[in-house]
Amino acid sequence: MSAAATALPVHADLGGPAQPLLSVRGLVKHFPLKQAVPWSRRGAAAVRAVDGVDFDVRKGETLGVVGESGCGKSTTARLVMQLIAQDRGELVFDGTTVGSHRLPLREFRRQTQMVFQDSYSSLNPRMTIEDSVAFGPTVHGMPRGQAVAVARGLLERVGLQARRYAGRYPHELSGGQRQRVNIARALALQPRLVILDEAVSALDKSVEAQVLNLLLDLKAAFGLTYMFISHDLNVVRYVSDRVMVMYLGEVVELGPVDAVFDRPMHPYTQALLRSMPSMDPTQRTESAPLSGDPPNPIDPPSGCRFHTRCAQAREACRRQAPELRRHGDHAVHCLIHQPESGYAASEALA
Repeated sequence: MSAAATALPVHADLGGPAQPLLSVRGLVKHFPLKQAVPWSRRGAAAVRAVDGVDFDVRKGETLGVVGESGCGKSTTARLVMQLIAQDRGELVFDGTTVGSHRLPLREFRRQTQMVFQDSYSSLNPRMTIEDSVAFGPTVHGMPRGQAVAVARGLLERVGLQARRYAGRYPHELSGGQRQRVNIARALALQPRLVILDEAVSALDKSVEAQVLNLLLDLKAAFGLTYMFISHDLNVVRYVSDRVMVMYLGEVVELGPVDAVFDRPMHPYTQALLRSMPSMDPTQRTESAPLSGDPPNPIDPPSGCRFHTRCAQAREACRRQAPELRRHGDHAVHCLIHQPESGYAASEALA
């Protein structure tokens, strides 16, 4: 990494330690359909993948993101990376609006990198491992020889001997080795924020543990901030400082990892945690913690989007959309925790 430091600028901490590294406000992304859907209550048909998401990623933390498939986790990650453009909303990176003249996308992407789930399709099969890692620094102006030296140093840092692996191609490596290459490539530009989108879910459990420990070591060594997306709640609890729970394009709960796992406030979070398998034979799951399928994101339910599957739903949940309310460092998107919502006075849904 020392070679990279001489060619790529090191960015100062503009906002100080109290300033969030990334602030996301009102993020919306709808994917329009080619044809209108007759049963849609909203007229023009679109998949409401991300529908008004607000959150912060603090400096030096790991923010875990969990939720069912289709809840908007990966779309949110791609919006943060600006791989796709949002319909509405604002991204502020260390006090500066992303895409402004002070922080153009090219510079933002140098400071924010992403590791994808599929380790093979993420790499160019025609490039050697060394060339894949060196490509980013070269594009950003680093001399070729220096970029190769940085690539070899990073390969060693992620546990791959450069003399053995630098000249190999992706198909010659295992899944775990390819993911280590992707991590090295993400670090080649000295980013401050790394987004990990299901980065360990395709790996064997023994390899997964090695890569997780590697990520924690790299975070401490390079002062990184992580946004860690995963379906595996045990992994999220192991690596995260805070957890964000998403459902049908919205954030339903956000808070410190121990608070969310030990004292979940949202019924959906409670159901997710009850679905975790236990090694204790006396703690068997006798009934499904959550029934039904997620509603169609083309035409989500009125009011609270979770009310069609919630065992605690009342008439107010059908009529009124909840707000994301903070309770100390813990935020929840549920009428139960809004005293003025009328939830307590309304009747239970049949």
